[in-house]
Amino acid sequence: MLRVRRAPELAALRYRLLAGAAAVALASLAGTAQAQQAPEPQATQGSDGLEPGAVYIEADSAARTGDVITAEGAGADRVLARFRGATLRAGAVSYDLGLGVATADRQVEFTDPDGNVVFASHLEVDPDLTAGAAGDFATRFRNGSSLMAATAVRRSENVNELNYAIFTPCPICDADGNPKEPSLSIQAEKVVQDEELRAILYRNAIFRLGGVPVFYLPFFAHPDPTVDRASGFLVPIPSYDEGRGLSLEVPYLRVVSPSEDWLISPQFNTDVAPLLNLQWRRRFADGMIVARGGYTYERSFGDFDLDGDGDAESNVKYGDRTSRSYFLSHGRFDPDGPWRWGFTAERVSDKTLFDRYDVRDPYQDNGLYYGDQRRLITQLYAERQTARSYVSVAAFALQSLRVTRFDPVTPALNEFEADGALPVVAPLIEARWEPAGPVLGGRLRLRGSAVSLFRDDYVGGPVLRPEIIPTGSTLGLPGVDSRRVSGQAEWRRTLISPLGVRWEPFVDVRADLYSVGDLPPMLGLKEEAISRGRATAGLDISYPLFRRVGPGADLILEPMAQLSASTASDLDPRIPIEDSQTLELDESSLFRIDRFPGYDLHEGGPRLTVGGRATLRWNEGRQASLFIGRSYRADEEPAFLTPIPDAPTQLYDPTGLASQSSDWVVQGSFSPSDRIRGWGHATIDAAGEIRRAEAAVDGRWGRRNLATVSYIVDRSNPLAGPLNRNYEFVQLSGQQFIYGNWGVAASGIADLERDIITRSEVGLLFDDDCFRFEIGYRRDNTRVRPTGPSEGVYVRLNLATFGGTGY
Repeated sequence: MLRVRRAPELAALRYRLLAGAAAVALASLAGTAQAQQAPEPQATQGSDGLEPGAVYIEADSAARTGDVITAEGAGADRVLARFRGATLRAGAVSYDLGLGVATADRQVEFTDPDGNVVFASHLEVDPDLTAGAAGDFATRFRNGSSLMAATAVRRSENVNELNYAIFTPCPICDADGNPKEPSLSIQAEKVVQDEELRAILYRNAIFRLGGVPVFYLPFFAHPDPTVDRASGFLVPIPSYDEGRGLSLEVPYLRVVSPSEDWLISPQFNTDVAPLLNLQWRRRFADGMIVARGGYTYERSFGDFDLDGDGDAESNVKYGDRTSRSYFLSHGRFDPDGPWRWGFTAERVSDKTLFDRYDVRDPYQDNGLYYGDQRRLITQLYAERQTARSYVSVAAFALQSLRVTRFDPVTPALNEFEADGALPVVAPLIEARWEPAGPVLGGRLRLRGSAVSLFRDDYVGGPVLRPEIIPTGSTLGLPGVDSRRVSGQAEWRRTLISPLGVRWEPFVDVRADLYSVGDLPPMLGLKEEAISRGRATAGLDISYPLFRRVGPGADLILEPMAQLSASTASDLDPRIPIEDSQTLELDESSLFRIDRFPGYDLHEGGPRLTVGGRATLRWNEGRQASLFIGRSYRADEEPAFLTPIPDAPTQLYDPTGLASQSSDWVVQGSFSPSDRIRGWGHATIDAAGEIRRAEAAVDGRWGRRNLATVSYIVDRSNPLAGPLNRNYEFVQLSGQQFIYGNWGVAASGIADLERDIITRSEVGLLFDDDCFRFEIGYRRDNTRVRPTGPSEGVYVRLNLATFGGTGY
C-alpha cells in the first residue's frame, strides 16, 4: 500500500471542469490501483457511499515518480474516479504534487452530481481553479442540450472560453446512438460561458436549421442551460389583427432575485397605439403574489356604422383618446398552522380591451371563488382546515364583460351586462365539522353557512320569482339585497348484507333564516324576515354484480336506488334565487339529497330515484361504461319554473326537476385502447327531446398524430328570441404529420345555432424534439369582438432552452 504525504492545502485537489459544474478531488493512489483517504472525524457518507473529501479510484496500473502520481487504464479500459457524488473516467490521470497541476488524457468523461456530462480528449487544470485547458471539448447538460468546441480555456473562476464552438439544444444522436445533424444549432467563432452572469455569449454567431445557415448575428447571448430563468429578451410574439394591424410583442424578463422577477412586454401595433404589458411575481417564505397590468392611450376602435346605412365600416376609431388599462393579480399565503388566506384583484377599463388587444389568458381560476368566463372577480378570503373541520370567510365583487344583446350591424354597439346587476358578496362564510368517532354507528356531519348580498340594479327573473316580478316598468327600481344564515346536520350509515347489498340509511335536517330588503315597492313588500326548515329521511341501496365474461374481461352491473321523504319544500317566493340558478343533472348529482348547488332552492315531499351503471373492463385497463337514471316525485314543483327571458309572462323548466318525473340522465365513457377515449352526458326530457348534452372523443395514431372532437348543446329554453341563450357547438382540433417532422394542424369551432364557424385555424407545422414552429391562417367570427370578424396570419414558435412565443 502506497501512501503519499503532502501539505494540508494539497490534501484534496479540487477543480471545476469547463462546463462550470464539476468539483474534483484526487487523493493518494495505491500500488494496487485502489486507495481511499482516511475519513475525517464525524464524517457522514454521501450518496455514493464515500465520506466527505474521500475518493475512490480504479485503474489497471498506478505509480509515483517523485511528486508525480499517475494512473492508467490498459487498452480500452479507463481510470475510474468517484468523489463527492461525481464520476471521472479517462485513459490516463496524473497529478503533480509540487505544481498542483492535474492532467487527464484519452476519452476524458466527467459526470457531475446534477447529471451534466463533460467530454474531452485532453484536460488540465491547476488546484485553485484559476486556469485550465481542454482539447476536443464537449459537454451535455441535464436538460439535453450540448456544447462543443475545438479548444477550451478556463480564464478565471467564473469564465470559460471556447473557440470554434457549436451549441445545440437538440439531440445529436438518433435512437440507435448514431450521430445526426441537430435540427437547430448555433455555430460561433468564440463562445464565452460566464458563470457570474449565468449566460453564454457568442461572437460571429450563425444560426442553422437542419445544418443550413439561416441567420447571422455578430453578437448573441442566452442564459446558461442550467439556469432556470435569467434576465433577457424572450421569443417575440408576432400577430396580425384587422383592428390593430401588424403587431409584435417583445417580452423582456428581468430577474430581480431567485424569488422575484418582472416581465415587461410591450405590444407594438401598426394601426393603433402600443399596449404596455407588465407582470410582477414574488415568492415569499409562506406564499406568493402575481400582478399583471396593461396600459395604452388610444381611441376605441371597431366596426361602426357611421352613416346609418346599415353597413358597418371596418376598423373605425371612435370616441376620445383616453387611458385604457387592465389589472389582474392574485396572491396565496399558507403560514404554519391551520389558517391560510389569499386575494384576487381583477379590473379592466374597457369591456372589450382583452379582445381588441388579444391579451393572453385574462380569465384565470385563482383564489377561493372563480369569476367564470368573461367575468372578473376581486376577492379577499381566509380558510381554516383541520382533520375534522373547515371554515372559510370571503368577500368579493364581480365585473362582467358578457354581452347581453348583440347588435346585428355594429358590433361596437353590443350591450354588455351591467356590473350593478351582479351582487357584492360580503361576507360569505362556510363551515363544516364532524366528530372523530361514529355516532349511532354512522357518520355525522354538521354544516353552517352565512352570506350577505348587495345589488345596485334591479334584476327580475331568474333572481326574483314570477309572483313578485312587477308587471309595469322597472326603471329606477333598486336591486334586491338579501342575507341568509343556514345550519344543517346529516347522518349516514353504511351497511352491507351477506349477499353484498349496500344499504345506506340517512337523515338530514336543515334550517334557513333570510332577511330580504329592497323588494319591489309596488307589491307592498318591505324588509322581510323569512324562516324555513326541512327534514329528510331516506335510504340508498346499491347491489354491485361482478361477472367474468371472457379471458381478461369483466362485467360489472350496479343497480341503485334512493327512497327519501322530506317535509314540504316551503319555497317562499320572496326569497331571491342567488345560488341555485344553474343545475346540471348528472350521475353524481342525481342521488344527492340537495340536487341544487346552493341553499335558495331545495326539494320536498317523497321521492324515488333509480338508476343503473354497467361497466365492461378488458385487456389492461380498457373499459366502457354506461349510466342511466331518473327521479320521481309525488307532486309537481312549480316553484322551479322560471320566466322565459323573451316572454316574461311564460314559464319554462331549465332544471328538469319541476315535473313529477325528472329528465333522464344518460352518461357514458369508453377507452377501447390507450389511443382512443371518449365520454358523453345528456339529459333527456319526458318527450324524448335532448335538453342538454355534451360529448368528446380524443384519438392518437402514429407517434404524434392526434385529434379531438367535442360537441355541446343546450335546448332548455323553448322560445326563440334575442335573449335566448340556447347554443349548439362543435369543436375540432388535430395535427397530422405528412413527412418526417412536417405536418399540418387545424382547429375550429362551429356555431350550429347560427350556422357559422366562429373560430378557425389551419397551418403548417414542424415539430421535433428540439423546437416547434407553426405558421398558418386564422379567422375569428365571435360576435363579442367590437371589430367584427377578424382574419390574418399567425406564427407560433417554441424553442428548447430559448423558450417560445408564449410566456
